[in-house]
Amino acid sequence: MRKQDMNRDWIATAQTLSQALPYLQRYADATVVIKLGGHAMGSDEAMDEFARDVALMRQVGVNPVIVHGGGPMINNMLDRLNIQSEFKNGKRVTDAPTMEVVEMVLSGLVNSRIVQAISEQGGRAVGLSGKDSGLIICEPEDPELGLVGKPVKIDPRILRDLAEKDIIPVIAPLGMGLDGETFNINGDTAAGAIAAALQADRLLLLTDVAGVKNAEGDVLTELTASQIDAMIADGSIAGGMIPKTQTALDALAGGVRAAVILDGRAPNACLLELFTEHGAGSIIRRG
Repeated sequence: MRKQDMNRDWIATAQTLSQALPYLQRYADATVVIKLGGHAMGSDEAMDEFARDVALMRQVGVNPVIVHGGGPMINNMLDRLNIQSEFKNGKRVTDAPTMEVVEMVLSGLVNSRIVQAISEQGGRAVGLSGKDSGLIICEPEDPELGLVGKPVKIDPRILRDLAEKDIIPVIAPLGMGLDGETFNINGDTAAGAIAAALQADRLLLLTDVAGVKNAEGDVLTELTASQIDAMIADGSIAGGMIPKTQTALDALAGGVRAAVILDGRAPNACLLELFTEHGAGSIIRRG
């Protein structure tokens, strides 16, 4: 009989699992809405890692809800089809031909890829769009932008039904207008609105930066809503971080317990945020 020596790495793994116990207990049956975008969608390896993390979350009792983007994929398909885009104030005008491509890419290519990745890791996932079962009702965000919508009503009953069956919803950010038209929705905005409707414990916004930084460039691990407002006012938060932090603030105002802006490039970012003491990004709370 061969004697098995205890490897230091094995011991470290066991210690990590043991230290995670309070956090596993803390998030048992909690709803966590995750906006998937950026690097985590950029390669098969990153997608597989994200899918494994999500399957593990469901396995230990967390109810993950995935909302994804797909901007680069939409741009690539528009280019391939030689569909020209018009921009207003830096935002794409979504006309009817563009909307057909947006829906095809988001509900088809991107959504099915994420569902398949989760299924391959042993999870049970179902692809949806905000048009399904009246999940997201929209009105135009700006008439000049065409079929770009902002959510005005969320009906999360289908998401609760899926959670009861241990099924992970994967949602394309599309919505339906009052007259039956299809709207394209910013992925962060859709995730924040869904998180508020579910009264989620956490909203995780995966991005390609380490978190919210101060004027000196240091990542701030904990912030309040009032601090975010002050940093936007003094210019410390600028550019693309403004809409992300505004999504977080809107979600908090809608009843989400906390929102986190975290680096989707970091390995196992969601697990680090939920199940370790140090987390993985900038957590924003009310106050």
